[in-house]
Amino acid sequence: MNARSCIGKRSGVDWVSLYDDVDECASRFPEAPGLISWIEDYLIRPHQSLGRTGAVCPFVKQAVKGHTIWTAFVSGDTDPTVEAMQDMVDDAMDIYIDLIDTDNNTPLHTVVTIFPDLTDCRLIEAVQSARKSQFVQRGLMLGEFYPGCQQTGLWNKDFFPLDSPMPMLVVRKMMKSDFPFLASSPEWLYAYLSQYAPDLPARLRRAIAERLHVHGDLTEAIAELRIHEINQRLD
Repeated sequence: MNARSCIGKRSGVDWVSLYDDVDECASRFPEAPGLISWIEDYLIRPHQSLGRTGAVCPFVKQAVKGHTIWTAFVSGDTDPTVEAMQDMVDDAMDIYIDLIDTDNNTPLHTVVTIFPDLTDCRLIEAVQSARKSQFVQRGLMLGEFYPGCQQTGLWNKDFFPLDSPMPMLVVRKMMKSDFPFLASSPEWLYAYLSQYAPDLPARLRRAIAERLHVHGDLTEAIAELRIHEINQRLD
């Protein structure tokens, strides 16, 4: 096929550059048109409940234009094991790192692993929870998306941006605006500061992380922890 692809060494799963050849991807993967509609009709557009101006996910439009959304559809298994899913996201991380190492000047890469037939979305949560620290330590985020996801948005606690039509796990670059999603762990905050304040001495970064971290469940506090103003873009 014309679309570029990357195959995971552990899982054998094939991630395809979705926008290299949309028609060919749609003919190969029955779920691709639904994903494309969600991206183009939701993620890259404003939403009345978002709580700010601009697109739901401001960086996705750049990835669409740059053909840097890499997607795998893991179909036919309603209940894969957590171990198998972890192998897939570990492969996704390796692929992301390889892409950045070889293609550093392109728009943001995103590596998406979709489980169209998954019936228990708690598996998405379990894998994301088990692997998040590993990703954060590399300056990456592992996002969980699934139907009915109750993770609140940064600007409106009654808006749920991760509620998606299909269960998926998404690898992307850590952004400055990710602070609220990392505030529950000193280790995550240390990785965040290492990414965005690397000139600070390590001991100071550690002390700041210990001081800033928030105890308990952050589900209701995400919006209050945002670090930027409504019209301020944090690249």
